[in-house]
Amino acid sequence: MFTRASAFNQFRTLFAPRKPRHPLVRVAVGLLGLAILAAMVFIGVFVGAAMILVGLAWKLLASRKTVGARRAADANVVEGEYRVVRKSALPMSR
Repeated sequence: MFTRASAFNQFRTLFAPRKPRHPLVRVAVGLLGLAILAAMVFIGVFVGAAMILVGLAWKLLASRKTVGARRAADANVVEGEYRVVRKSALPMSR
């Protein structure tokens, strides 16, 4: 039974993150991690800003196409959809 626990413990430590012992390697790994984090934040900000700008440009271009159609309509005309309801479908008033 002791050998099973020992074998499991070795397998678990196989994938465990370990800090390097040399101080310069520790600093280098830390700086590499910070550089990767900064790059991900930097790219995320620019991708987000690009998505917002594309969305705004899309709306501006779409509104530019519909402005001509709005001007052609008469200002006194009200458009809508109507549905005729028979009297039997109305509730009884008392």
